[in-house]
Amino acid sequence: MTALWFAVVLALVLALASLRGDSAKAAYWRAPLPPSGPAPPVTLMVPVKGHDEGLRENLAALAAQDYPDFELIVCAREPAGVPPDTAPAAARIVYSGAPDAHTGDKIANLLAAIAAARPASTVFVFADSDARPLPHWLRSLVQAALPAGTGVATGYRWYIPARGGFASHLRAAWNSSIAGSFGPAPGLFCWGGAMAIRRAEFERLGVGEAWQGQVSDDYVLAACVRRARLRIAFVPGALTPARDHAPISELLAWSARQMLLTRVYRPELWTIAFLGHIVYCAAMPAAVILAVSGHPAALVPLALQLGVSMAKAARRCGWAAAALGEPAGSPWLHAALAPAVTWLWLYSLLASATGNVLAWRGVRYRLRRTRCDRLG
Repeated sequence: MTALWFAVVLALVLALASLRGDSAKAAYWRAPLPPSGPAPPVTLMVPVKGHDEGLRENLAALAAQDYPDFELIVCAREPAGVPPDTAPAAARIVYSGAPDAHTGDKIANLLAAIAAARPASTVFVFADSDARPLPHWLRSLVQAALPAGTGVATGYRWYIPARGGFASHLRAAWNSSIAGSFGPAPGLFCWGGAMAIRRAEFERLGVGEAWQGQVSDDYVLAACVRRARLRIAFVPGALTPARDHAPISELLAWSARQMLLTRVYRPELWTIAFLGHIVYCAAMPAAVILAVSGHPAALVPLALQLGVSMAKAARRCGWAAAALGEPAGSPWLHAALAPAVTWLWLYSLLASATGNVLAWRGVRYRLRRTRCDRLG
């Protein structure tokens, strides 16, 4: 019984501790967009590999950014990687060719785009092809990347399911719990779908060299920034809607893949998440066992634990709506899914706890922290 009570009480303590800093985050997410400032020339790069839902619209949104001086490079391994009639007329298309045996397709594409970037560009910006940024996205990212001491500015993906379905909404709620970790404090990581870095810093930090032989662009870039003791700045104005949907099989594979990358590249973050969700999930059956064993008071801390997580999920929807300037999904649905999100976290962490083989866009990689091997 002592162990059961310990799990229930510890989960409540962790839930309450997670509220720390939420007021500052809420104010930061809701802050107005920065006024117009410097707009140095930019090269905006987006890797493409075949069809994504809404790909043409996503690329068109990148081409239509409200920014005075930027070039858009769509990069792919080969012509077949760019479906017909998807790339905007204003975009340059760059092909990387077959990558080496130790470099992921995405990074090979990005390196080819960097090599082709116009000399005039002083800022590099990276995007993903499966999300659709708003018109102010590029300006927000670039202005946040310019201050001294900032290594990289980053946004984050926010899923808004295009169609209904439990798995699509669960993915949106799960992903929002990661988005909610960002705030005014320096970020622990950045997201490859919205990153801006000064070209001089990119070269000084040796990011291109560090990317060689790797799969993860964002974790590796973030490691370069941290080693230089520079800031990872989260930019609410670069929150990026993703409007696709996912069946349950894709959700499970996708969430496990995110956690496998985290375990390989940031094992300390993976360990903290794993231990925390072991406690959270253990507390639920522990409270039920205590209640049916004659201790109904155990349901009180359980209700408080769930209430905190549900309230936080609903609040994150409000933060995202303020940052996007448009609805960001149903706060009530995010709240209702919060208990299931906890179990999805546990699944993805357990699924990623062993092994180092990653399947990503039709290619299998054996991951190591220092390099990867293509398995075909």
